[in-house]
Amino acid sequence: MKLNIENSWLKILENEMGKKYFQDLIYFIKNQYVDKICYPPSDLIFSAFNHCSLDNIKVVIIGQDPYHGPNQAHGLCFSVPLGEAVPPSLRNIYKELSTDLNFKIPEHGNLVKWAKQGVLMLNSVLTVEKGLA
Repeated sequence: MKLNIENSWLKILENEMGKKYFQDLIYFIKNQYVDKICYPPSDLIFSAFNHCSLDNIKVVIIGQDPYHGPNQAHGLCFSVPLGEAVPPSLRNIYKELSTDLNFKIPEHGNLVKWAKQGVLMLNSVLTVEKGLA
């Protein structure tokens, strides 16, 4: 499993990534992806870091865990790829933003644009087995 992590993050995380606990964790995750169906796809586990560089962060949103159904999780909490149904949790966020800020609710649940604008959307758990929230 290749760790795709943007350079600004890689610089501050590389020390941790070299430690035994981190190497053990990566080994465990690799094996989970071999034996089970896990989300997000392994190349998207760290996509929150790749869409929002360290020096661009303005807001941090922490979710619980990735969506556990096919084609939903793509490494940004609460976000789903274009073409997927907007999940109930994101619908609730949209409603609150609409009520509080007169936010125009989009017809999709893809939040990559938010990430590019400085919103780091990270789940406290980065991977999940299919069907197991």
